[in-house]
Amino acid sequence: MPLPWTPPRSGHDAALSLVAADLCRERSLAALAGAVKVSWNPRMRTAAGRAFAKEWRIELNPRLQDLPEETRETELRATFLHELAHLVAFARAGRRRIAPHGPEWREACRDLGIPGEDRCHALDFQPRRLERKYAYTCPSCETVIRRVRRLRRRVACYACCRQHAGGQFDARFQLVETRLG
Repeated sequence: MPLPWTPPRSGHDAALSLVAADLCRERSLAALAGAVKVSWNPRMRTAAGRAFAKEWRIELNPRLQDLPEETRETELRATFLHELAHLVAFARAGRRRIAPHGPEWREACRDLGIPGEDRCHALDFQPRRLERKYAYTCPSCETVIRRVRRLRRRVACYACCRQHAGGQFDARFQLVETRLG
């Protein structure tokens, strides 16, 4: 069955934003209903969706639209409601800090009709593999840490600093850039 609307591949999704606003209004969350926005982010790789409580925004992975027809609508609905549950939980909590997948989120999932929702999806979204061009070595334990990006500030070996300096930065364990290859 095709989706009842044609979602964009990137950017703001007005239809899903209206659905989110209606669901929030039904739960007496008028402020959230007036602010919530849903968009598609083509830069997402492994996550199916993300929720940003400070901006009351949901981002969805357009790869959800490429799923097989028999699972597409179910997965899209589950992902959308999963992310909306995060915003509902944070809106209800106010300024109080809550765990992202804690009891408040589980309660919001129940209220949105997805009781027992799992915290992670099982979709086969393969991550892109970036070449790690930089390596850094601890002068003490000789652990090598490979990175995609070059370090821009002084960084020390966490394990050595924890063991010998009470967890505080110690220049004796400052990582040294090492040549690869």
